[in-house]
Amino acid sequence: MSRERKNFSNRQRDGRQEDRRASFGKNDRSASSSERGDKNFDSRDKYEKGDRKFGAPKSFKRPFDKKADQQEKVKGYILKRKLDKLISKPEKETIRLNKYIANSGICSRREADDLISQGLVEVNGKVVTEMGYQVQKTDRVVFDGQGITPEKPVYVLLNKPKGYISTTKDEKARKTVMDLVANASPYRLFPVGRLDRQTTGVILLTNDGHLTKKLTHPSFEMKKIYHVVLDKKLSVEHLQLIRDGIRLEEGLALVDHISFIEGKPKNEVGIEIHIGWNRVVRRIFQRLGYEVESLDRVMFAGLTKKNVKRGHWRILTDLEVNNLKML
Repeated sequence: MSRERKNFSNRQRDGRQEDRRASFGKNDRSASSSERGDKNFDSRDKYEKGDRKFGAPKSFKRPFDKKADQQEKVKGYILKRKLDKLISKPEKETIRLNKYIANSGICSRREADDLISQGLVEVNGKVVTEMGYQVQKTDRVVFDGQGITPEKPVYVLLNKPKGYISTTKDEKARKTVMDLVANASPYRLFPVGRLDRQTTGVILLTNDGHLTKKLTHPSFEMKKIYHVVLDKKLSVEHLQLIRDGIRLEEGLALVDHISFIEGKPKNEVGIEIHIGWNRVVRRIFQRLGYEVESLDRVMFAGLTKKNVKRGHWRILTDLEVNNLKML
């Protein structure tokens, strides 16, 4: 009996020891597992909050999102329809006739109203006297027999070098003055008058057709001054003959003034003339047996090439433009 109690007591003691060992092993594994977790797993707030508890969050839409999407689609469709309509609709930009004329640089709007009321303006071949008349960019507007455009007028003074012709384009692909002023204006410019290929000096380029006509028409007698270098000395007798006038094919070529240049040899003269005949200065001296070696225009309509290097250009000042319009 005593032996059975002893054996039972021993088995009970051994069972308690095994439970303690098992409990210790379990706690030890839990602790080591926690340690590994601390070292190998991200414990940022987003994990602690459970964002990754069941994998990546599933996308979802609120109940009203479907309706909002439909509204966006309808709105996009309407905008596309409007855009397509605008694209397909022909452009029709109009401007008041008096503003059109004023923008061309001819006069102010008030003065343009007077010109319109007097019947001096034509649109597409018809005289217009209606105040507030609207014109399109494609319409042809004519004043005083000259077509005008509503572009901002630009006035460029060029000191022309040799080897350039005074036209907007050349069939022989020779260099033109337009090559030298390509960056002077966004608008198309035209030379006022001409200088032959070997003549240098002042030439004006502009998109102001009305002023161009005024400066080139013979009735305005626009004065020009040239520096002439001859192949030999000019005699006093021939100097006087030129002052009296030289007979050419077009008629009697009269100069306004001619003289020797102070401090220069006698083969260099200055000549002022208003005649616009082709190569008139060269032909005057050729008639008397001289060849012009160099011809430089130093002044045109009151404009000079001062401070403008050969081949360079500048924009006219407002004062210079006003002076041209008052000539």
